[in-house]
Amino acid sequence: MAERPETNVIPSAEGIAASARAAGKKGPPPVHLWNPPFCGDLDMRIAADGTWFYLGTPIGRKPLVKLFSSILKREGDDYFLVTPVEKVGITVDDAPFVAVDFEVTGEGAEQVITFVTHVDDRVAAGPEFPIRVERAADGTPRPYVLVRRNLEALIDRKSFYRLVEIGEHRDVDGVEWFGVRSNGAFFPMIEAAELPE
Repeated sequence: MAERPETNVIPSAEGIAASARAAGKKGPPPVHLWNPPFCGDLDMRIAADGTWFYLGTPIGRKPLVKLFSSILKREGDDYFLVTPVEKVGITVDDAPFVAVDFEVTGEGAEQVITFVTHVDDRVAAGPEFPIRVERAADGTPRPYVLVRRNLEALIDRKSFYRLVEIGEHRDVDGVEWFGVRSNGAFFPMIEAAELPE
């Protein structure tokens, strides 16, 4: 994580949770409007499988994880928990969320793919919430969907295989791609020429 000036004593996870509860009483916290002073890095980490750790121990209470996820903010490559009065850095191994399931409604051009994350966010993929696929060093696909405020979810393996089952071929700028469509947008996943026979 980049070096940042510290302005205060680093608050505890309990203090951040209390502030988040107070700030979010009337719906989702307006994190995008908050720009409090940076207070330092908190020993909190989100593992690649979506597990949240505090002081090296998994946070086993889902309501607490959901609360923390509601005040998550990304700036560049850094992640923070923010409240109206404090901002602390945390570590994210891959993406902060994991898409663990999806449902498909409609057909053809009307098809919509709605993902559900491990913290119960629901997002309909489309122009505002695109799906993208990266390649890991070993060549395996790493699919993501944008969930909110430049925060992505890694699409889990079983969901990715289900996406492949509903995929289609499309010409994109003169190149044939295999991908999926949702909300009127087509999301390329792999060039057709790279698909196994």
